[in-house]
Amino acid sequence: MAEMQANRRTLWRRIVKNRWTYLFLLPGIAFMILFCYVPMYGLTLAFKDFKISAGILGSPWSDPIYKNFVTMIGQDAFWRAFFNTFRMGFWYIVTGFPAPILLAFLLNELRGRRYKKVLQTVYTFPNFLSWVIIGGLMTTLFSSDGFVNMIIRALGGEAYGFLTDTSLIRPMLYATNVWKGAGWSAILYLAAMAGISPELYEAAEVDGANRFHKMLYITWPGIKPTAVILLILAFGGIMNNGFDQILNMVNPVVQDAAENIDTYIYRKTFKDKPNYGFSTAMGLSKSVINFVFLLAANKIAKLLGEGGVM
Repeated sequence: MAEMQANRRTLWRRIVKNRWTYLFLLPGIAFMILFCYVPMYGLTLAFKDFKISAGILGSPWSDPIYKNFVTMIGQDAFWRAFFNTFRMGFWYIVTGFPAPILLAFLLNELRGRRYKKVLQTVYTFPNFLSWVIIGGLMTTLFSSDGFVNMIIRALGGEAYGFLTDTSLIRPMLYATNVWKGAGWSAILYLAAMAGISPELYEAAEVDGANRFHKMLYITWPGIKPTAVILLILAFGGIMNNGFDQILNMVNPVVQDAAENIDTYIYRKTFKDKPNYGFSTAMGLSKSVINFVFLLAANKIAKLLGEGGVM
């Protein structure tokens, strides 16, 4: 008992000593609790027959309690959306993860400071465009009467249905995702590169290292911990990919080829007959899968000798 009281006094002294730090953190902690943890009670909808008049807590439990999950796994449309989500999430990582690293390397090697800032601004700008604007831009460029097909017809060819080709829609999603996000994500790697000691580059140059050697043996090891953490987090969100993008760029003709779980939940909840328990069950399942991938990626990173996120 005496030891517990001593520990409490020590803890209280540390809190008082760092009171301004805790005060600074308080708004962020309050935000997380209010918007991330309090709404979690809504996950009970996955195990209930939700009735709007009764509310979440007043709605009866499903009979059996896992009924919504049985309904979910019995639908072919769900499995199609599930496999699309997994496949597209994997390719989003394959195409989107290396792009900002390569861009950061290229920008870091530029010697003209003004030119470097101009390019960084140009590459970062697409991040601030909404997917509504980008969807409209893609329609303007690639629709049957779009700019690209106008050029094809002017050259004597026939118009091609870029936006109605089921084999082309996913590569277009990956390409626009890279175009939109690579410049913004490269900022993280540029910041990590800025923390590398210039003395390492100077010593390597004295030893006769060229630019490629310095990138390979100094720059890459310097940003590797950052890259590993971001890769782990990317695998932790492998089932969260492209809701806004798909909603604005995919039309009904190619919907089956590009629909993921998020758009499927949206369609089942707001366009078909609403079943909030069923929708919550799908969302909960997706979160559990993301959590498993996060743990697996973190474990693999540790086995390979890299630092994890926990």
